Amino acid sequence: MTSELLINHTHGNLGLSPAGNLYFYDSELSEKISADVTEKIHSFFSVNHSVGLLRLGLTHFNESLPESLLFWQQFSQIFIAQICKHVSSENATIPDIEFPNDEINQLIFRAPFIRGIEYFNLDNAKLLWDGLHEALITELLSFDNNLESYLSAWHATWSTVGKVCFHLAENKKNEDYPFAFLATYTTGLSKNANAQHLALGTALETYAGKNNKSMLLSLLLPVHRAAEKSNFLKSMVDTGKIFKPQAWTAVDAHQFLKDIPLFEESGVMIRVPNWWDKTKPPRPEIKVTIGEKNESMVGLNSLLDFNVHYALPSGETLSEKEFYQLLTSTESLVQIKGQWVQVDSEKLNQVLSHWKSIESQVNNEGLSFAEGLRLLSGVSNMSFEDASPEVINTWSTMIEGGFLQSTLSKLRNPGNTDEKTFEEIFKKYLNAQLRPYQLRGVQWLWWLYNLKLGGCLADDMGLGKTIQVISLLLLIKHNNLKTKPHLLILPASLVGNWQAEINKFAPSLSIYIAHGSNKEDKPSLTANDLIITTYGMINRLDWLSETAWDIVIGDEAQAIKNPAAKQTRAVKSLKSNVRFVLTGTPIENRLLDLWSLFDFVAPGLLGSHKAFADYGKKTVKENNDHGLFYAAIRKLVNPYILRRLKSDKKIISDLPDKTEMQTYCTLSKQQIGLYQQAVNELALKLEQEIDGINRRGLVMSYLLRFKQICNHPNQWLGHGDYAHELSGKFLRLKELCEIISEKQEKVLVFTQFREIIPALCTFLSDIFKREGLYLHGQTTIKERAKRVEQFQEEQGPPFFILSLKAGGTGLNLTAASHVIHFDRWWNPAVENQATDRAFRIGQKKNVLVHKFICRGTIEEKIDSLLNSKKVLSSEIMGQDNEVKLTEISDKELLNMVTLDIHRALTE
Repeated sequence: MTSELLINHTHGNLGLSPAGNLYFYDSELSEKISADVTEKIHSFFSVNHSVGLLRLGLTHFNESLPESLLFWQQFSQIFIAQICKHVSSENATIPDIEFPNDEINQLIFRAPFIRGIEYFNLDNAKLLWDGLHEALITELLSFDNNLESYLSAWHATWSTVGKVCFHLAENKKNEDYPFAFLATYTTGLSKNANAQHLALGTALETYAGKNNKSMLLSLLLPVHRAAEKSNFLKSMVDTGKIFKPQAWTAVDAHQFLKDIPLFEESGVMIRVPNWWDKTKPPRPEIKVTIGEKNESMVGLNSLLDFNVHYALPSGETLSEKEFYQLLTSTESLVQIKGQWVQVDSEKLNQVLSHWKSIESQVNNEGLSFAEGLRLLSGVSNMSFEDASPEVINTWSTMIEGGFLQSTLSKLRNPGNTDEKTFEEIFKKYLNAQLRPYQLRGVQWLWWLYNLKLGGCLADDMGLGKTIQVISLLLLIKHNNLKTKPHLLILPASLVGNWQAEINKFAPSLSIYIAHGSNKEDKPSLTANDLIITTYGMINRLDWLSETAWDIVIGDEAQAIKNPAAKQTRAVKSLKSNVRFVLTGTPIENRLLDLWSLFDFVAPGLLGSHKAFADYGKKTVKENNDHGLFYAAIRKLVNPYILRRLKSDKKIISDLPDKTEMQTYCTLSKQQIGLYQQAVNELALKLEQEIDGINRRGLVMSYLLRFKQICNHPNQWLGHGDYAHELSGKFLRLKELCEIISEKQEKVLVFTQFREIIPALCTFLSDIFKREGLYLHGQTTIKERAKRVEQFQEEQGPPFFILSLKAGGTGLNLTAASHVIHFDRWWNPAVENQATDRAFRIGQKKNVLVHKFICRGTIEEKIDSLLNSKKVLSSEIMGQDNEVKLTEISDKELLNMVTLDIHRALTE
């Protein structure tokens, strides 16, 4: 992969794009690095991102790097380590190595919360891996294709000197000396490509003579390096025992096994019995089982059982008596029940004391579902000073019991619910056919609801989060499970969308809009299935906080990501059985946002904000590894997050080429005033009985005026700074584009008004933090082609604003995932032609088409007209399907333009 990397020398973080390419970005939260290091790193990537990634892994820096750079350096170093592990001095070119799926999977799970990390999967990792391989081939051209020379030039630790091998085997016939040791060296490969070994002592004979002295020194170099680090090996080298077979006691064998990392980092290969794993030596374990059965209730406060027992690495259980025999052993390598295990009596006693203390606390207070999950993930408030987290993780294992395992399995893999019940209810009450992934989402929500647990539905925009929630509400209602009302909280701009979706797909659900324009007192909660309100109303209507709700749902949940905000605190104080949040924004980009969301969804699951932060600092300090903290958090929250991406192979095949949606916008008070004034003036002028071409001109001028007012009051007034809070469309555009920006996607914005394009450009540049592009009828053909080419580049501008007619033909803009019709042409053919710029034959991504419509205005009425299945009057629809309002009667025209203030009002 050699695509060009976007370079900006003020940026010190590496992010991953949806296409799997690396790019630099800036973050106020990241650690600062020196100008010299920044310059060096950027120089690495100036060739291409594969060469840069390879050099990043090869380089040792004398200062701390930002987490994103450390993470990608670690990925690169896995590749380099695999190369070194397979290289030999006889063949110093690049060996063929397999992609380490398991190791990369572990890296993905331990990844920090950085930009684009949701796109780091095995497929994209393999692309980056292949890019590293290609980069290495290119780099070796300057070193005569000598891998050893190339790696040594970067850092001595990459030197490949791995020809000597130490072998340890069991000697079961001798109880006093139960182990045997032999050092060998490789002479080549057999016909079956297996390494051929000779005893190291024969090398003294093979390389005898002055002419072979350098070869012998080269062969023994890794042994001497290892002897400098290991006193045990040094004594063998000094006495010459290293060149002879040895019979060893268990004490000798254990000393050797402990020093294996020193041998390997010096370049010595190791062969030991398969029961020994240097990263996790065989040890007796204290096994803790949590949640074998559910003691009481449901929800995060339900109680789980807690049991401590003992076992060998093979899984064979140990009695308490057998375990205490190990605790009192003076040997470090002990054989019990035919198995060799490493024993550290001091650490075992510390860990046993730790779990016995927790067991005592559980027996007195019980273990809640939430606390059980925290223990399993390693993020627990139940901490004791008996042992460090590292020692606890080394000498004990926590296991999900039967009940808990079954519960979490259904959360991770929804789909085992009663599909017959679902089918019967949906067939009767849901006016839609759920796609397979949507049905799985409903099953997941249903399972959480029945367990009285909260969750975060974080599907990509356009995958149907709304229909999934509506389906859940239908299941609750028609299974007669609703005992309390449900509450939906959302931005004011989404009220119309939800109302329209429910009326269209689930008319049996009764709803009440608790909004600023609705002055009634507290409604009948038993008569309504769902109360819909806005985030801003939570503090204004006391009965919302006084009511005990069944489900509280927060849509566009980024509205509560700031834990200190008054609005966030008010929402989190609501009383409910279950809480869900919906968001299309990546929730792994910022750790604080994740905590705040879960503080609402599952209060206490991540602890208080201070406890959460303190735990992170403590974990990193004790282990010098951010990955352990991130892995623990992911393990804890993953069962409560369902996120499907449009790029997922299982999803994209299930989606149409484009998904069109009506995006409803409200009017500001100034827009309402100007709109109503225009309606009144038009009515007066129509009373003057103007006929013919004059009437058509009058009507056309007012239709244009209504459109301009709906866009922004200052477009009609012709002055002002286009403040976004004065326009419902600008507010909705901001909400949409903030998500698109977070997703690193691109958008086309169509408008028929050239005069509003500069304001839109300025507005979107602030949102995307980057400049965009625009095109209208006055753009030259040469400049038009240049801008299209810029937009199509992966790291090109994120938005493109086009006048509808100028941008409707002759352009290929398939880099866009979103199309927004900011205002409407009222001619479906023209709009469709413009939309088609974003997808063509061979397009591999679903395109979302957002058609902005101001509620309660002529825009909503025309949209209903265009979507009506009735046979439309030829007086209204021309032969080209364009709406022709100049030809209808005065009464029909006024009915069409009259404002429905209740539907249009923002607050």
